[in-house]
Amino acid sequence: MSRFARNQRVYFFEEPVFDVESGEGFATIHTCEKTGVRVIVPHLAKDCDDVNHELSGLLEDIARRERIENPVAWLYTPMALEFLPNSIEPCAVVYDCMDELSQFRGAPPKMLQMEEALLRRADVVFTGGVSLYEAKQNRHWNVHAMPSGVDVHHFKAARDMTGSQLDEMQEIPRPRIGYAGVIDERIDLELIDALAAADPNWQIVLIGPVVKISEDQLPRRHNIQWLGMKPYADLPKYFAEWDVAMMPFALNEATQYISPTKTPEYLAAGLPVVSTAIRDVVRPYGEAGIVRIADSIADFVEHVEEALKETLTNEMRTRIDAHLQRQSWDSVWNRMAGHITKCLIAKERREVAHV
Repeated sequence: MSRFARNQRVYFFEEPVFDVESGEGFATIHTCEKTGVRVIVPHLAKDCDDVNHELSGLLEDIARRERIENPVAWLYTPMALEFLPNSIEPCAVVYDCMDELSQFRGAPPKMLQMEEALLRRADVVFTGGVSLYEAKQNRHWNVHAMPSGVDVHHFKAARDMTGSQLDEMQEIPRPRIGYAGVIDERIDLELIDALAAADPNWQIVLIGPVVKISEDQLPRRHNIQWLGMKPYADLPKYFAEWDVAMMPFALNEATQYISPTKTPEYLAAGLPVVSTAIRDVVRPYGEAGIVRIADSIADFVEHVEEALKETLTNEMRTRIDAHLQRQSWDSVWNRMAGHITKCLIAKERREVAHV
């Protein structure tokens, strides 16, 4: 969105915050100084009984106040259709399908129904990976795979960091096997526990918020470190302190179509990477020989042992960097912008033809 904001106004409508004691809600707009993205935060009453009605009204008011006319409506979830006001007439509708949300724990029962409605309305569909593309390609005429990009410059800084950058990490001995990301039903907690048990000298470091699962479910050992959520700006500092990066995803419905953003970020940081057999990691990273793929817990442990002994050669770094260059966020943004422009041109031609 920061790249789109270079050329046009971008409003990012966030999840509501229920912090109003009673009565009508309101929305705040904050413009990010660094990117220019305008972030809208809806504040609703704690006892709000019709969230979508309230959100729709707030969005309508903002569109009127900010003089937003014929915008590109960019939806990350089909459920957003429930509060997109009829008074807002988009010049194009984008469905950015980052995950198969219907398979996530706690997904609304109407999710699949709403997705059908969104697919009928969308002008272009982007998917967060190749597996999702394969699942959606026959459900819309204009679907394009957009695997996770990476800010190469941001994460590559980890390669040149020497000495400890973080007091928190100084207290944790080496070797360190790290994960950064959301910790939810997609993470194989049994694998985390088994990895820690395999060698008590290994330090298992996990960064990220715990959501949709209880913290009581997390395995607890002296060599498992749950560090919580960290700022994006600090992630290279943490990566620089690790010896191996891991992607300990369970193979279940929630992970069937995921394309983890962390894969290219770990590689940009210069870390050896071990992953479970997630399809969008196997293809292309495993097939390219730049990520180790484990088919079992024992296999994962063995791959970590190998990775700890590994020193990345210049030849391997060159291969990784060539691969990552094709995945920069600038490249992803250019392709997305091109598809949206084609939609707008096609619509304009159809309208002219009907006059």
